[in-house]
Amino acid sequence: MLHDLWGKMDNADHNQRYFSYFCADVRHFNGNLYRNARILELSGEEIGELAAAAKHNWIDVDPAIFGTLLEQALDPTERRKLGAHYTPRAYVERLVERTILDVLRDEWRAVLKKAEDARECADERKALALVQAFHRRLCTTTVLDPACGTGNFLYVALEMMTKLEGEGLETLAGLGGNEVLGLDDETVSPRQFFGLEKNPRAAAIAELVVWIGYLQQHYRTRTGHPKEPILRTLDTINFGRRTGYDAVLAGGCGDGIALAESDAEPRRPEWPEVEFIIGNPPFLGGKDIRARLGADYAQALWHAHPQINRSADLVMYWWDRAAELLTRKGTKLKRFGFVTTNSISQVFQRRVMERHLNADKPVSILFAIPDHPWTKATKDAASVRIAMTVVEKGTREGQLYTVSHEQGLTSDTPTIDCIVRNGVINADLSVGLELTRAGALKAQTGLCSRGVQLMGAGFIVDASRLEQLGFGSRLGFDDYVRPYRNGKDLTDRPRNKMVIDLFGLSAQEVRTRFPEIYQYLTERVRYDLGADGKPKTDKDGRRTGREWNNRASYRETWWSFGEPRRNLRPALEGLERYIVTVETAKHRVFQFLDTSILPDNRLVCFATQDAAHLTVLSSRVHLIWVQANSGLLEDRPIYTKSRCFDPFPFPDPSFVLRQHLRSAGEELDALRKRVLDEHADLTLTGLYNVLEKVKAGAALSAREEAVKQRGYVLILKDLQETIDRLTVAAYGWPQDLSDHDVLTRLVTLNAERARDEAEGRVRWLRPDYQMPRAKILVAKTQELPLEAIVISIDRGKPVFPRDRHEQPLAVEAVLAASGGALDALAVARLFKGGGARIEPRVAQILLTLARYGHISALPDGRFVMRLVA
Repeated sequence: MLHDLWGKMDNADHNQRYFSYFCADVRHFNGNLYRNARILELSGEEIGELAAAAKHNWIDVDPAIFGTLLEQALDPTERRKLGAHYTPRAYVERLVERTILDVLRDEWRAVLKKAEDARECADERKALALVQAFHRRLCTTTVLDPACGTGNFLYVALEMMTKLEGEGLETLAGLGGNEVLGLDDETVSPRQFFGLEKNPRAAAIAELVVWIGYLQQHYRTRTGHPKEPILRTLDTINFGRRTGYDAVLAGGCGDGIALAESDAEPRRPEWPEVEFIIGNPPFLGGKDIRARLGADYAQALWHAHPQINRSADLVMYWWDRAAELLTRKGTKLKRFGFVTTNSISQVFQRRVMERHLNADKPVSILFAIPDHPWTKATKDAASVRIAMTVVEKGTREGQLYTVSHEQGLTSDTPTIDCIVRNGVINADLSVGLELTRAGALKAQTGLCSRGVQLMGAGFIVDASRLEQLGFGSRLGFDDYVRPYRNGKDLTDRPRNKMVIDLFGLSAQEVRTRFPEIYQYLTERVRYDLGADGKPKTDKDGRRTGREWNNRASYRETWWSFGEPRRNLRPALEGLERYIVTVETAKHRVFQFLDTSILPDNRLVCFATQDAAHLTVLSSRVHLIWVQANSGLLEDRPIYTKSRCFDPFPFPDPSFVLRQHLRSAGEELDALRKRVLDEHADLTLTGLYNVLEKVKAGAALSAREEAVKQRGYVLILKDLQETIDRLTVAAYGWPQDLSDHDVLTRLVTLNAERARDEAEGRVRWLRPDYQMPRAKILVAKTQELPLEAIVISIDRGKPVFPRDRHEQPLAVEAVLAASGGALDALAVARLFKGGGARIEPRVAQILLTLARYGHISALPDGRFVMRLVA
């Protein structure tokens, strides 16, 4: 009924405030029920329902119900746009406990010890003064929630501080202090709790919730009514209730969002000066800020916060602001604590935290939960994973809680168990080994990239559709249509889609050479017209055609992909295949794709065709590294190039061991392709689901047993064990290392490689491709000749055999080990002491190997191993 009444009201501030007062103490208003109901313009039936509700005892009703009511009343589009989520009570209590109550209880325990000591010395006056001083301190402690919503954090903080106050009052009574303490004048009250909230309805409810909490605690612990007036205008919520106050942006303009002093220069607004900051800022990813909040708002936000990278999630603007206030000169702020999505541990969020954790005036994370389920609280709760962080200035150790078991998340009584570790908490919300200190290595430069981002579904077509449209009749069109794969194509079954790829062509060239394509893409991509001939819109009502895209480059080159990956394309030239993995996936699987296939944006691509690299990437060593450095989307790890690939130090094995690595990788890829080709109902995800159960020794269902048999899962398991063993051997490490030991050795090896690279010793993964591109940079920074770097790449280079009959085998082996396309001189340089001296003989051998089909000769004079994708 309250939800219906609130929903009927307009957004007029005075009506909502009056309604708040009306609900805050129904007994106070009972005498004038009908007069107040008429002011709210309620019908007779609604007045009757309200009268019945007023007869109930509301003392024990949890005010948090108003937050639930508001979230249900919000339009789904508005809630999604704002990232608004009602926070479960258990999460609020945990964060309030660690952010506020831990500090106050420590102070209280210290006061009690001093008071007890004073009483032992018969100094009752001193003991009384100490407890009174603490009570006064408690009644002046201030708390801010800078994204307060309906005030749950403020309400719970008030309630828990009031309970602590009760302990103090009992102690005072025992000391005979009741006579000197004016309880009505000095008590924990709403005036201590501040809130910022953009939604005026939520702000009005927050004020209501705090007053209800205050009155409930009064009637639970005291007799009689509070001193008149019972309800007072404090204006602590939303700074005098200014409509549209934004906690992270003042001035500028927003997409239909009124901001304080909107004609002024965009800037960070001031927050109330308090001792504790706590809350649950909006759940909105950095990539969604412009789309959800509007281009004007995004530009103003970035202008006001130049220190924050634009890819950071919206919550990090709150985190950054609180951390800055925590170390500001003269601040009285002691701690802050936030609930965020678990993306806070990902790369773009870590940059914000690292800046404060490693500053000259550092802050420390005292408490963190990096990945916690969002239990039954909202309709879309299952899709949300959260993190919690509590921060204090200075260098401190903290407690890291890691969820070890969870069940019953959709019930009212979920079970969530955690493992606790103590130590310095890093920016990636880990304890101990700081993986974020591992930096990118030159050896991997230019080899890893995400696939293309179309920015227009109209580029994707079925092969049959191409024929119907007559595209194939145009000479040269086949060069611009390619097979297309996304993540689901790889983890499930390929859709056999094609994509129109016009990279490198101007609009004029497309229009004159392929008029059918130009017209087709004009309709399907530029304007994205529906069957009715009108532009399509997304669920937020925005037109989806490139003609209306906020980014100028997308609008102006609408016939080409939004992100064509200009660096990936040259890296794939000359290769017959390349390695890919799905960016966000349950199982981390690496596989080869033919270079004729164009990868989607959700695929991470590695421009190498060397199966030894596939083996290392698929190994336990690399997967441990990935798991430690990945972000999470819900419960699925995200492979991030900058953390998972760029800093990862590949092994530097002997020639023979490299060949074994290569053989294992070839067999792994071939086995999986064979299984999927022979069984149309099997998928990679299905195979690896069964493989995980087999590894764990779990019982299999009849269907899973069939997958195990037909999918050769036991062979897959043996191959994986072989890959793990070979990779560890390639590093020269013991085979029985723990996960932590593996990470420690990788971080150490990363530092060693970084020192080598600084001195010009780079272990390029594809020297034939990478070295020419690095030559200019090397000449400028290292002043070393290219040959010097070539010599230092691999200390285990083979010697060019004296026996002419052994020379072809050696040349074929080093070409295969390079994993790329090389000319005769490049191959000659891969031998110890080689180069121009043996180039003529190497050139002769390469031609012979190509003639007999052992290798392939390319038109540009380079040679490459014959490979099958």
